Amino acid sequence: MGFIIALAVVVILILYIIAVYNSLVVKRKRVQNAWSQIDVQLKRRHDLIPNLVNAVKGYMKYEQETLEKVVQARAKAISAQNFDERMKAEGELSGFLGRLLAVMENYPELKASQNVSTLLEELTSTENRIAYARQFYNDTVMKYNTALEKFPTNIIASIFKFQPFPFFETASSEEREAPKVDLNF
Repeated sequence: MGFIIALAVVVILILYIIAVYNSLVVKRKRVQNAWSQIDVQLKRRHDLIPNLVNAVKGYMKYEQETLEKVVQARAKAISAQNFDERMKAEGELSGFLGRLLAVMENYPELKASQNVSTLLEELTSTENRIAYARQFYNDTVMKYNTALEKFPTNIIASIFKFQPFPFFETASSEEREAPKVDLNF
């Protein structure tokens, strides 16, 4: 009788370990899928940027430095070698794109251009999709990382070497600061 109880406990323990392992695999795959959704939108943004830069280049003679920074940030984002580099580079690109869009507000002739207007709509739409995909990714990472830290799942996760994923943070320290508004005329 003692043998049967011991065998039942071992079987239950093995089934529990299998269930926890499979749960962690599913959560990890969800994080990887969430990242691939971001990747699709980032690719779309990377494809739009050269068209936008070319369309505004002639109008923005005094803003060449801003355009160059956008192009350089795009190249850096495309050539990033690993996950952390890619996230950092994409955050920088988001910042430079934001500055470009803000500078473009000073050029009424740009707003009148149908080509630029269409590209801006596409870029804005893509940025919104990226923001949503980042939010979904971070939510998925939070669930996965939380599961890795919960007891007794953390023991099984460490045995099978499950690693936490980083959150996708795009804002640099300058971007987190509130913009300064001067209403003195």
